[in-house]
Amino acid sequence: MMALVIACIIGLVFDLIVGDPPKMPHPVRWIGKLIQAQTELWNKGRMRKFRGMVMSLAVVGTTMFVVTAIMLLSYHVSPLFGILVEGLLIGIGLAQRSLKEAAMAVYEPLVKGDFAEARVKLSWIVGRDTEKLDEDEIVRGVVETVSENTSDGVTAPLFYAFLFGAIGLWGYKAVNTLDSMIGYKNDQYKDFGMFAAKLDDVLNFIPSRLTGLLMVLGTKNETNVSLGKRLKRWAQDAKKHPSPNSGYLEAATAVQLGVQLGGKNTYKGVVSYRAIMGEKLVPLTKEHIATSVIHMRIATLLFMLVMLTVEVLIFAIT
Repeated sequence: MMALVIACIIGLVFDLIVGDPPKMPHPVRWIGKLIQAQTELWNKGRMRKFRGMVMSLAVVGTTMFVVTAIMLLSYHVSPLFGILVEGLLIGIGLAQRSLKEAAMAVYEPLVKGDFAEARVKLSWIVGRDTEKLDEDEIVRGVVETVSENTSDGVTAPLFYAFLFGAIGLWGYKAVNTLDSMIGYKNDQYKDFGMFAAKLDDVLNFIPSRLTGLLMVLGTKNETNVSLGKRLKRWAQDAKKHPSPNSGYLEAATAVQLGVQLGGKNTYKGVVSYRAIMGEKLVPLTKEHIATSVIHMRIATLLFMLVMLTVEVLIFAIT
């Protein structure tokens, strides 16, 4: 257990300092290529729900098998080497630094008044059309992305790393990648990707709610609204989101910043309306991007402390 805790700490520090390994293909890309190849092979004909389930389990199983083999070989060399390798694998699977860099890549041109550049950089991290967005809509896109991915990209993988080590983290990453690639409710994927989407919802259930709660309790409240009212608004608004999990992050950010998230988005020219999160006590400004990154870091640290506490209690009981 102690080795696992040390590996998780190493991983979090590695992600903060280094982030994604430079000049090296990220393992998620390899998982993505596997999913793409298998999707082309299996997403056709009849029984697509079953085919999608089998394919998803095969991708997750393959990913976990590879990581398990790496872990066994590493710990066979020596316990210290095994901990270092596991910490590295955990660090590569976290996205705290890359999420910050993506957000600040939009923030910096906004500071210079270069909205065209900001729209381009925003298009790299969101699926919505960005060509005609004004400043507050650009900011909303970044803040929503940082908020949602605090769980998807940081605390949820950290949660499974604490439970099952690098093997658990990369099993989660495989599921999350499957959801991002085939978990759509369109004609092409609504049946084939159903299992992957539902599995992702299940795996994110606890991390998303715990992270959202920690945001409300632990980050700086930019409003004069009482904690009780903010918690009530957070719980109410979170359930309005089309995702059973993402709303708990976006609603937490909205109530803490005193801003309104959600609303009108356009995807390839098609208008879509998302449920409103929070109350517009202040307008969205570019500074909210930097604040959302700070909230992400605080929530991650608090999440880490909660998991460490749980590990200590388990160790004490056993």
